[in-house]
Amino acid sequence: MPIIYLSPSSQEGNMYTGGGSEEYYMNLIADAMEPYLQSNGIRYVRNDRSQTAQQFINQSNRGNYDLHLAIHSNAAPEGMYGAKQGVDVYYARGSAKGRRAAEIFARNMRDIYPGPSLVRSLQTTTIGEAVKTRAPAVFMEIGYHDNTADANWIRNNIQNIARNLVLSLTQYFGLPFIEATPARAGVVRLTSGSLNLRAKPDLTASVITRIPNGARVTVLGEWKGWYVVRYGNNVGYSDGRYIRFV
Repeated sequence: MPIIYLSPSSQEGNMYTGGGSEEYYMNLIADAMEPYLQSNGIRYVRNDRSQTAQQFINQSNRGNYDLHLAIHSNAAPEGMYGAKQGVDVYYARGSAKGRRAAEIFARNMRDIYPGPSLVRSLQTTTIGEAVKTRAPAVFMEIGYHDNTADANWIRNNIQNIARNLVLSLTQYFGLPFIEATPARAGVVRLTSGSLNLRAKPDLTASVITRIPNGARVTVLGEWKGWYVVRYGNNVGYSDGRYIRFV
């Protein structure tokens, strides 16, 4: 199952019109993403908001991540405060995976942002969290926090934005999207053999590990009779017919 580095902004000095900061609202979005990530079996490591962007890059590069996702909001240049709106989704120039991810994020964001024509995917050679990460990266600028309409849209759509971002992740990784549900304890019940934990909800998908009869598991989500299952340090899909809730 995929693993991402989740990097909401730590820029506490970037203030929103009407109150609050970029750090505050982007971390609210990341908070709201976590239940969706769990239910969809997408593992993540989240940055430490007390650190710097360079430290985020360093930590990301020490891991083996399938995507680095940075979540920010934007501000217009001096002399244009409040005059700009929109969502910019950046990827590193020359990164085919970054571009594909950015286009998915932009396409889905157009479904929820009030001005779809103002949502763009853009290449960059200068944004560190897009160009200096070992993993393919997407750097989101979700609205302009110095614009009243954008700032209010972000405030009022934290959950919707979080859901949309995880939907984009599932599409990028080729997984079905599962609504956030509470985790439940389960136990494997078989007449013989062991239960396959697979990389995707498909009987032909690769087997991550095999779960013995009677083993305790955590069910994170459900899709068409398949359960997203955590067993030890492994997360994948198992046939729900062979798991009983306890």
